[in-house]
Order: sequence, then structure tokens, then C-alpha cells
Amino acid sequence: MFPTVASVTPDPPRPLPRGPHQLAREVVLASQRGRLLEAMADVVAAKGYSAATVADVIASAGVSRKTFYEHFRDKEDCFLAAYDAGVDLLVQTVRSAGQDAPDMLARARARTQTYLETLAAEPAFARTFLIEVTGAGPRALERRDRVHERFAEMLREQLDEARQTIPALPIQPPEVYLAAVGATDLLVSRLVGQGRAAELPALVDVVMLIQLALLTATAPENGV
Repeated sequence: MFPTVASVTPDPPRPLPRGPHQLAREVVLASQRGRLLEAMADVVAAKGYSAATVADVIASAGVSRKTFYEHFRDKEDCFLAAYDAGVDLLVQTVRSAGQDAPDMLARARARTQTYLETLAAEPAFARTFLIEVTGAGPRALERRDRVHERFAEMLREQLDEARQTIPALPIQPPEVYLAAVGATDLLVSRLVGQGRAAELPALVDVVMLIQLALLTATAPENGV
């Protein structure tokens, strides 16, 4: 499943084989941690962050309570780790999209399409990433703000690259990039919150319009 450390570690067996085995300890730990992160995303998506319990997570992951606390201090610690792992993989996936695109506009569209398709394919992570994070406490909200800044920086880099061939493109203040990310987040969150994550790829034209409208706009003259 998408938002887990197990997705980015060297193929740890999941689940581990029963009985004695010769697996290295680091492989066992990676398997356990990956299953716990995946279980956290699934449980929170199904029950909401507030209602989710450590007992729910360990039951879903198929590990003991002792194993859980060998990896995480508490539910919040596990949730933040699952969020971070999923976000890192999402950003990596989006950044790698459109590498062979002929121009900035085609690359931006490829990245937007990849973002929407990835969330559509992983509705549990999409709900955790977009909806449940808002109710998981101040540390989670800080994480979300940093994620918005990472995507805003990606947009800034795209516009800087485009300016090399189209010098007339405006230099925007940082708030404009964040506004583009926030508007996208609003539209995507609405569908995910309604249980319609599968429809996210259909938003690609609207999201592209938002980006183009904001990132290519020029400030009005004083007094206008």
C-alpha cells in the first residue's frame, strides 16, 4: 500500500514467516514498522483519528502491543510517522513525473495528474493526508503546513524554470504559491471527504487553471 515505510524499504516480508526463521533483525523491524504505519493509515481513515486506538492499529497490523511500543511512543507518534512516510513518497512520486515533458506546462500537467491519480488510488492515505491530519493536534498541523510549503516550493521552481524561456513571466511573492496549493487542497479535500476520491483525476483541468491563473497574474497598479 502507498503510504508506508515498507513501500520504500528493500522488500521486507509482510507478514513475516511463522516459526523460526533466519531473517536479519533489521528486516524484521522494517516489516513490523511498515505494517504498523499501513495499519495506522487504514484505521484512521476508517474510524477517524480521535476514535482510532493503539489496540485497533496492532490488531490490523498483526503485531503485539509490546512490538508497537518498541517502534512508537504513542498513537500520535505512529500517526505522524505514517503521515511523514506517505508524504515523502507522494512528493517523490510527483517530482519524478513529467521528466521527459517538452515544456514547463506539460511537466506541470503531468505532476498534477500524478498527484491526483496517486491519491485516487490510495483513498485511505488520501483521507489521512487531507482530512484526518486536521484533527490530530498541533504537531500534525505543523506537519501539514510544511507539506504545503514543499508543494509551493515545487511550483516556484517550475515557474523559475519557465522564466528561462519566457522572461516576461512575473516573479510572485511566496504567498501566491501557497494560495495555489491551498486552493488545490480545498478542492481535493472536498471530494475525499465525500468519499469520492476515485473522481480526483477529473480535477486536473481545474487545478491547472488555478495554477495558471495565480502564477501568471500580475499585481494591479496602485489605485486600480
